[in-house]
Amino acid sequence: MREFELLTSVESAQEFIRRHRLSFLYITITGCSVCHALQPQVQKLMTKYPQIQLGTIDAQEVPAVSGSFSVFTAPVLLLYVEGKEYIREARIVHLDLLDEKIGKIYDLVEG
Repeated sequence: MREFELLTSVESAQEFIRRHRLSFLYITITGCSVCHALQPQVQKLMTKYPQIQLGTIDAQEVPAVSGSFSVFTAPVLLLYVEGKEYIREARIVHLDLLDEKIGKIYDLVEG
């Protein structure tokens, strides 16, 4: 299974997004049961999309993430294409709908 790259600052998260044509950012908070339960499911889903680079950052350890990415809850899942946000999902994520949204964008970009 593919691993998430651990990002430890707002700058590293922004550089991660800039560096990759397709990037997926998973914003979590320490001690969030939803965050920890959802992450392996998202990780498994993302195996279908090998060109999307995966990154994660903890908003509790890096509080500036909340302001920089307009995050008010956790988890927050963000998909970027060439540095532009295309998908934003938060808290309660329906994986089948997320898969459908990502699939459409992925087919357009990589197709």
